[in-house]
This record gives sequence, C-alpha cells and structure tokens, in this order.
Amino acid sequence: MISRLQGKLLSRDAACVEVETSGGVVYEVEVPITVLQELPSPGGSVELRTLQVVTENSIALYGFSNAHERLLFQRLLSATGVGAKLALSMMSTYSVERLARALVEKDSTALQQVSGIGKKKAERIALDLADKVADLAIVTPVVDGVTGGAQNAVQALVNLGYSFSVADTAVRAVLEEDGVPDSTEELVRRALSAT
Repeated sequence: MISRLQGKLLSRDAACVEVETSGGVVYEVEVPITVLQELPSPGGSVELRTLQVVTENSIALYGFSNAHERLLFQRLLSATGVGAKLALSMMSTYSVERLARALVEKDSTALQQVSGIGKKKAERIALDLADKVADLAIVTPVVDGVTGGAQNAVQALVNLGYSFSVADTAVRAVLEEDGVPDSTEELVRRALSAT
C-alpha cells in the first residue's frame, strides 16, 4: 500500500493533483479542497499522506496533509453508504475537527450541507460514526486561517444559492488558477466571477 508520497507537484486541477517522485514515477492523487488549497504551485515540493482505495471498478489514491485527515477519511469509509467520493466531499465541506464534531454530536443539519447527503443518510452516518471519530473532534487552532478559507468560501456560495458541487468546483478553479487569495472574501469574489 502507498502510504506517503514525496516529490514535485506537476499539476493541480479541480479534481486531482499529479506528484512526481524522485524515481520518476508520477502518481495521480485525489484530494479534498482543504488540501488543494494548501498545496504549492506546480513545480513545488510536496508531501502527502495517502490512502489507496481499491473497488471492483477502480483503484484510486487519495491524498491528505496529515495523518488525522487520512484517519478520518478511513473511518468515513467504514460507514454504511459512504464511498470515497462522498467521504472526499465531506472533507471538502468541513475541517477534520468540525466534521468529527458534527458526527459525534449527531448534527444531521450540518451533515446535510454535503452534496449527496439527505436527512436519513445524515442520521445513519452519524449513528455509524459517532463513537469512532470522537478522538478526532478535539479542536485545534487553524494556522493563519488557511484550512477554513476554502471551506468558508464554498459555504458562502452555498448560502448564496449555489449547489455544493457548483460552489466547490468554482472555488477549486480559483485555487488552481491563482493560488490562495489573501482573504476568504477575495476567494468568494473570484469564485463568483468564475461561475
């Protein structure tokens, strides 16, 4: 199993990034929006904690900034009805701590903000995972507001009436083209002009 990738970031787009290792092997890695926001421009050095998910139809590699993110992703996959795409959407919507808190508190309203999760599914996921993620619900400070900026921008667009998928795609497009803007407001402004 591939558990960590170090190398040069070759490309980044709304859905995935490509990382070239020192041996010349290039890996395509799907990442949540929070990780995409933290990555350098192409050509920069990057290290990702990874999880390889094998299904009947595909083999995919998912990348995270730290072990807590990867651990939450693994635990999300253990819930009934949660596949890799939905888990990635959940982690793009909320930080690790906030998502874990929503699950522990069985906050189905918060979980319904994720595209593809309705009331019944939110309740079932929270019931499955509440005890399994309690250790990840501890609040940690956000470094320079980086982690929450993209999530806040997506939430702002959702509040303006855009669907989560449209908002997420628009924010990813801005991050792909311009890197991280100076503020969440600027990120929302650019994303609005991209939609």
